[in-house]
Amino acid sequence: MHDTIIKGGTVIDGTGDARRTADVAIDDGVISEVGTIAAGARRTIDADGLLVTPGWVDIHTHYDGQATWDPLLTPSFWHGVTTVVMGNCGVGFAPAAPERRQWLIGLMEGVEDIPGTALAEGIDWQWETFPEYLDALEQKPHAIDVGTQIAHGAVRAYVMGERGAKNEPATPDDIAKMAAIVREAVTAGALGFSTSRTLVHVAIDGEPVPGTFAAEDELMAIGRVLGELGRGILEVAPAGVVGEDLSAPDKEMAWMRKVSTETGCPITFLLGQHNSDPTAWERMLTLCEEAARDGARIHPQVFGRPTNILFSFLGVCPFMRFPTFATLEGLPFAEQLRHLRDPEFKARVLADHDPNDDVFKFVMTDPWDKVYVLGDPPNYEPDPARSLAHLARAAGRDPQEFAYDLLLEDDGKAFLLYAITGYADGNLEAVRRMLLHPQSALGASDGGAHCRAICDAGVPTFMLTHWGRDRTRGEQLPLEWLVRKQTQDTARLFGLGDRGVLAPGYQADVNLIDFDALQVRAPHLVFDLPGGAPRLMQTADGYRATLVRGEVIVEQGEPTGAYPGRVVRGGAVRQP
Repeated sequence: MHDTIIKGGTVIDGTGDARRTADVAIDDGVISEVGTIAAGARRTIDADGLLVTPGWVDIHTHYDGQATWDPLLTPSFWHGVTTVVMGNCGVGFAPAAPERRQWLIGLMEGVEDIPGTALAEGIDWQWETFPEYLDALEQKPHAIDVGTQIAHGAVRAYVMGERGAKNEPATPDDIAKMAAIVREAVTAGALGFSTSRTLVHVAIDGEPVPGTFAAEDELMAIGRVLGELGRGILEVAPAGVVGEDLSAPDKEMAWMRKVSTETGCPITFLLGQHNSDPTAWERMLTLCEEAARDGARIHPQVFGRPTNILFSFLGVCPFMRFPTFATLEGLPFAEQLRHLRDPEFKARVLADHDPNDDVFKFVMTDPWDKVYVLGDPPNYEPDPARSLAHLARAAGRDPQEFAYDLLLEDDGKAFLLYAITGYADGNLEAVRRMLLHPQSALGASDGGAHCRAICDAGVPTFMLTHWGRDRTRGEQLPLEWLVRKQTQDTARLFGLGDRGVLAPGYQADVNLIDFDALQVRAPHLVFDLPGGAPRLMQTADGYRATLVRGEVIVEQGEPTGAYPGRVVRGGAVRQP
């Protein structure tokens, strides 16, 4: 008698093998059998007509604070994700000296746009060291599994204090202390170490993330720790990630290649197509191939769709720094909307100009060529002929005024999509080629981050709906490959070999999906962060059920109240 049998579904097992009709048996939170199963079960789930896949393993999130108060970890919870990895981009909350707690909040707020007021109210600091942080997380209920890396910013500030926070050079003694803390963290269960080197990542006070300018000896010492322990990965948000340094690809690959080859440490780094240098990603992939031939273990972590700022009057919009528009700050939205609809107020806004405005700083040409109506369901590969620049010209209108009017639709709650990376060519061919590269990993959903501007935690669902079913402006990708890309492949990259496959001995994390009904919904604003702070939310249709360790956590789009999730500690994971 099995605990659970999922009966008669179309199994896509995460290995890339062809789909097949099969039953899946689960006992004690582990898959015990896959095939035609005659034995009975305490619970049988009818999966006829459904896809049965492993749960998604999302390796790039920022739930470091949210994991201490939110047992569901939404939005990822709504998209079939059963394991998240946080602590990315060099920012996190451990180690944390008591006098540095508010500074760490400001760092996270500045880099990842998570309201500092929510973090200050929501985090119950029960730790100082990284091992204590893992222990504190274990005391919290979670529906899904949580793994984390130790972040360079927190380590540097803990060891060096203000010198570290201000990016001053590390002394040999500083480096030795940082290496010891990383060793302690990885031994306790950290899945790796993360660092940021992009000038886009700045704290709330405008200071770049500690470690942005770290010298090679500092990075080498960290890589050596991971290499000696034989586990953990070094995650990098590299210089030039959005094109601010066009010479960055060669510079960044040089140190990553050296660190990986000399220490044996695997490295993963963010790679996208940026508008200022649309072919730099090709150069970076070539350098990855050259590094691999030299013995380096380097994996570009690529985006599954364009990275989009969502313009709206509810959050970030092109007029947010205009002096007239700024007078609305603090007013209830209904009062703001009354002013926004006033023709005289609109005329004053459109007559304003802020020379320091940086909303469009990532685009070197006409920014309105990269702005589109989002729609519902959202269209993440829109025709360039439907950009605001083209639509405004066709209507004989100024694109800025045109955008203003579009944002007023749906009672002022409409969204415009502004593609900051991944859409320089007006299609997703560059993204497709990056995804298909044999060294690449799927990442950068940024779940939990960029609360008012970006909502990409729905990427795991988008991977199936767009790439596996709906794409018309280019080639699609096989479902079996898409499932493996965000299950077995992502799990193994971070040393989580016990999940991501539907086979005996693997953890019973499972999605049951009505593929025809699967759909990413349009983002909307909610006010559910601690203190009522706002964030963008994106849900999905089509997930009939999601299981973690054999327990159903979502059924017909509703949480069941089950919290089988655990803190995943590196080194404790064993592949069947």
